[in-house]
Amino acid sequence: MLQPAENGMTGRTVLSAIATAACACAIAAEPESPGEYSSDLSRVYWGYHQVLAQKEVCDASVPSTRAANGKAFTAWQAQHKALAQDLQRRVTAMIRLASTDEKDYARNLGKYEGAILQLRQESREALLKLGPEELRGQCQRMAEVLKSPEADLAKVHAAELEAIRKRK
Repeated sequence: MLQPAENGMTGRTVLSAIATAACACAIAAEPESPGEYSSDLSRVYWGYHQVLAQKEVCDASVPSTRAANGKAFTAWQAQHKALAQDLQRRVTAMIRLASTDEKDYARNLGKYEGAILQLRQESREALLKLGPEELRGQCQRMAEVLKSPEADLAKVHAAELEAIRKRK
């Protein structure tokens, strides 16, 4: 959904960064397959956050798209509510397993959530670096994209979700 920015930041770069953040918390909890579960989880979780970042940018930068995008986003969010809750539960559980005690858990959770917020901010900044016409075009297409299979996280990330759901 998001396009690379002039600064060279791509979805792959962002996914690598978030997977690294997740892996840092998960390595102790995932000795049998280091990185695989956390990478898949991060990839899907980041897909959700990319949509949030794009909506935030479009709402602020192209207000004429706010109503249509808001309606489509509300429907998209309702469609993905259970998935978003499951992802959040899994991220929290992964961090809890990698933590030694409640204090360590709070610190690790804060680091992970901070990393997500930072990546969302970088994603917003990357979008804002697009030319005004390109940004306007993306924002004008957002409502349709949110209704399309391209924004259906269960379809886009089917393989990752299958792997994730093998674990309770």
